[in-house]
Amino acid sequence: MIPVISSDFEVAIKNIHKRTSYQNRPEADLVRSIVNDIAQTGNQAVLKYVSQFEYPTHLFSKLRIDPVEVDLAHGRMTPEFIHIIRQAITNIRAYHEKTGLQSWSQPIYTQSTLGMKVVPIRRVGVYVPGGSAAYPSSVLMNVVPAQVAGVEEIVLVSPSNAQGHINDAVLACCKELGITEIYRMGGAQAVAALAYGTEDLDPVDKIVGPGNLWVTLAKKEVFGVVGIDKLAGPSDVCIVADHVANSDYIAADMLAQAEHDALASAILITDSMETVMRVTQSLERQFNKLPRQSIMREALTHNSAAFVVKRDDLDEMARLVNLIAPEHLEIMHDNYRDLVPKIRNAGAIFVGEYSAEVLGDYMLGPNHVLPTGGTARFSSPLSVFDFVKTSSLISLNRVDYPAIGNDTAAFADLEGLPAHANAARVRL
Repeated sequence: MIPVISSDFEVAIKNIHKRTSYQNRPEADLVRSIVNDIAQTGNQAVLKYVSQFEYPTHLFSKLRIDPVEVDLAHGRMTPEFIHIIRQAITNIRAYHEKTGLQSWSQPIYTQSTLGMKVVPIRRVGVYVPGGSAAYPSSVLMNVVPAQVAGVEEIVLVSPSNAQGHINDAVLACCKELGITEIYRMGGAQAVAALAYGTEDLDPVDKIVGPGNLWVTLAKKEVFGVVGIDKLAGPSDVCIVADHVANSDYIAADMLAQAEHDALASAILITDSMETVMRVTQSLERQFNKLPRQSIMREALTHNSAAFVVKRDDLDEMARLVNLIAPEHLEIMHDNYRDLVPKIRNAGAIFVGEYSAEVLGDYMLGPNHVLPTGGTARFSSPLSVFDFVKTSSLISLNRVDYPAIGNDTAAFADLEGLPAHANAARVRL
């Protein structure tokens, strides 16, 4: 079901990464026209595209969801589901409260100070995927760290079904988190509306949250007008396993990832061909009992692989992981203590066969909005840091000025900027 590779690993990894490229996409021109249209004509254009791509807008007098609709959705949830939501919120909040960034100041010279001021972003737009599926977990993972950071205004958008209704579980999560500004719209039109604003929607300062290709291309298009978290691509998992790893657990986690999307990727790295054989057999057994088989088959056949390296070659295993730079990394290897320090590139690392990746999707607390498509080489999971910004604080006293003023003027002379040098010397 998955290709088995024992050489030319780099070529295979490069081919898997190609599926996530957003360069020269034919859809980009249409996205650009949608964004420009909404930037120029506001509500009129938003309603046009919502009617074209989502639902007939005559069904509702406004795109913003009334609080009564949120209350009704919350009331339709079972007490068990509300309990699970609240426990997840508690775990997510507790984790993100440990990752804060604080302002600081320290003395320099004799009477001067340098420091940094940390402030939350004022207004943030959260995109929650929807339409034919529901992702209440995305509400929690995007909103909670923003609240922990102190964001004043959080706006949530989500595509609805063909009747214009957003999933009850999504709205119930909004209710639990106190989010009241919610709009029934998705796709590129929602991203453009958040970025540029309309007659009924004030623009935001940053947009976060995963979406489909159209959403990602729109975020790419509006970046610079607003901030964005990242360009989310198809999901992926990499599992490092030894010869005694539980093949059923490995297969289950690979299938869980594969059911996301036909472009999803599940990679096994092992030093045991026996493990590959056992995992392949387990994949076939579990696959036949699950729905979404066409999606999983496509993902496993075309975007996944089993890499077989020499026995106990931890350096090679780590090298491949760092080349893949996976969104999710699972380590089911007895020698994990030596392996983990060698890992440089991974969004989230799950150590041990009971640290199932799916737990991180929902309940544990670490964020599930992670770098995809190899971008863990340079980016990190969504966190409190994504919702704050910093300013440098400089307070230099007259007594201390000559110590640095002369050197600054000389540096400006070196760069050939006499006005800069003058601005430094005029205070001497």
